[in-house]
Amino acid sequence: MKRRTFIALAATAAMLPGMALAEGFVDYTPGLIQSELAAGKTLFVDYGAVWCSTCARQERVITALRAEEPAYDEAMTFIKVDWDTYARHEVTTSRGIPRRSTLLVLRGGEELGRIVAGTREDDIRALMDQGL
Repeated sequence: MKRRTFIALAATAAMLPGMALAEGFVDYTPGLIQSELAAGKTLFVDYGAVWCSTCARQERVITALRAEEPAYDEAMTFIKVDWDTYARHEVTTSRGIPRRSTLLVLRGGEELGRIVAGTREDDIRALMDQGL
């Protein structure tokens, strides 16, 4: 194998775990949150950006917690709101989302909890537990 090919393959393989972090999230589209709440679902909403290191850390913690505790996936729908697309959209402004790396748990018309820029596993676990 040529050195250049090996380096390209190694770089691609190194990126794969990071690319899979958003796996298991539903990408937000306008009206999705309202329709899911109207259907009686509990939502875990992640306002993030692909370039945000805090968001990446949050995703690693969320992914690990979901793998450890299947009840989270049974109890909640996980929705990813792309900050670059929806920062000034109603889905962000109506809830007073101050910045990317904001995590919410919603049920009915109520916000059960919120974390802004927090990455501590215990804090994220406590937020996710509110959705159970």
